[in-house]
Amino acid sequence: MISKESVLKGLKTQVIGKKLFVFESIDSTNACAKTLAEAGTAEGTVVVADFQSAGRGRLGRAWLSEPGTNLLFSVVLRPTLKKESAAILTFYSAVFIARALETICGHSIECKWPNDILLNGKKCCGILLENSFVQDRFDFSVIGIGINVNQAVFPEDLANRATSLMKELQHKVDRTKLLQELLRAADTLLPSTRAGWAKEIMDDWNSHCSMFGKPVTISHGDDRISGTALRLDAEGGLVISTASGPSTFYAGDVTIVQ
Repeated sequence: MISKESVLKGLKTQVIGKKLFVFESIDSTNACAKTLAEAGTAEGTVVVADFQSAGRGRLGRAWLSEPGTNLLFSVVLRPTLKKESAAILTFYSAVFIARALETICGHSIECKWPNDILLNGKKCCGILLENSFVQDRFDFSVIGIGINVNQAVFPEDLANRATSLMKELQHKVDRTKLLQELLRAADTLLPSTRAGWAKEIMDDWNSHCSMFGKPVTISHGDDRISGTALRLDAEGGLVISTASGPSTFYAGDVTIVQ
């Protein structure tokens, strides 16, 4: 099990991880982090669990993880941003995760819209953001992150799309060292996010993305739209060219057509 003492040893961050809660089992790190945020916990508070009994992904999906093999944690932020700038937090999260994974794994990491992290073309990490606002400004944001680290087996319906760091690297990864690197990367990039420097973050995200110019299908509810991925707009929406002209999407699941 990951221990609080081992994570904090030598961490040396300014904000992220200065307050840390570690659980052997919990219903959801995001649910716990939201409760702490509502009670006034400091920005940078991190909640980590070896196992989640009610882990969640995007669009209300369950996030399943073998106990003691992966990395499940949530970070509380208190951005001084307006509500319309919320999308930058998704890209901030993806960029610091990509940076940390590349440092630990020594492999290129790909960011896939809207919030997937890929290793060798397969999903190894998911991100779930839950925001709270007071009028048009943030009260807090909780960033939930699940990384498949040392999981060896995946359900049949995910086997072709999901992977773990261990499966791709062919060796186990130290979860404590990985978490420390993630918290350091998040801390390093936080000032840019606080200042609203979207260009720095988006340039980094784009450098990790290879989907532009490729045929894609976007699933949103019962709708399926096909076209070519062109770019992101200023609000982080995905612009694709379709038979009827350019269309912009702010939510959905993207499949790159091979």
